[in-house]
Amino acid sequence: MRAAVVGAGSWGTVVAGMLARAGARTALVCRTEAQAEAIRERGVNPGVLRGVRVPASVAPTHLGDPDALRDAELIAMAVPSRATGEAVAWLADRIPAGAAVLCLTKGLDPASGRRLSQAYRDALGPEVPFAALSGPNHAEEIALGQPTAAVVAGDAALVVRVQDALAGPRFRLYPSTDLVGVELCAAAKNVIALAAGMSDGVGFGDNCKATLITRGLAEMTRLGEAYGARAATFRGLAGMGDLVATCTSRHSRNRAAGAMIARGVPADRVEAELGQVAEGIWTVRNLLGLAAAAAVELPISAEVAAATHDGKPVLACLEALMARAPAAEE
Repeated sequence: MRAAVVGAGSWGTVVAGMLARAGARTALVCRTEAQAEAIRERGVNPGVLRGVRVPASVAPTHLGDPDALRDAELIAMAVPSRATGEAVAWLADRIPAGAAVLCLTKGLDPASGRRLSQAYRDALGPEVPFAALSGPNHAEEIALGQPTAAVVAGDAALVVRVQDALAGPRFRLYPSTDLVGVELCAAAKNVIALAAGMSDGVGFGDNCKATLITRGLAEMTRLGEAYGARAATFRGLAGMGDLVATCTSRHSRNRAAGAMIARGVPADRVEAELGQVAEGIWTVRNLLGLAAAAAVELPISAEVAAATHDGKPVLACLEALMARAPAAEE
């Protein structure tokens, strides 16, 4: 297989390495020529996954290279959700005939509030095979060869190809037919992880975090079912699995971002200080928009939005959740 991974952050770099080790001729499409040149010269991606080697069989290139996607059969998109519009326009102008798209991004399209598959299909047309990969996949651990599993959902034939291309002794892939559920899990879990980080930031313990994870899963599932997703998807790797990892891991950008906000860092400064993208900050308002359109209540997500975008004190947000009217557990 000839593959290209667009986006040379930590996850894109790791997936490019996985594809190359599995025998695919793989290009890693960096944002700048300077980044591509640095990877070629040093054998590592500067500032990304420190100390982890990029396989020599990965060919670094950049967005300005007219041959960046030359002959690619599989194009894995690992760009931040906020760059979706720019990414799909760039891809639509360059995608080779017969190529398929695998989305590695976990979020919603900020410009429209839609799931990412909808943005890609609108730009590329329904004839381009599309799939999304999600699950508890911290790149830092996968880069070290630690075992994990993931879910891939989308066009059936492409799902099988991705499974064949990426699955290995330390990376187990499960196919799914629930693309809507997998995408909504990937978007919503980042928002709940912000709440978990806020709990950490104000000094609360495991009981509070477990409550946020469990009730967060309940509201994620309500939203998914309203849009035709299966509840089982939210109990699986894309839902509960990724939610637990993102809410508890030291590698979690969104958990770290929530803790920083609770400690007084303005939300619009978090990513600059973190040095990484926290997708939940970009996702929460659009997630609430989807919920409002389907008449679904997302109380945790609503308080996260109040803290990140309206300046409401984090402790007041957590207290508001505890003060909600008594209700039976769903």
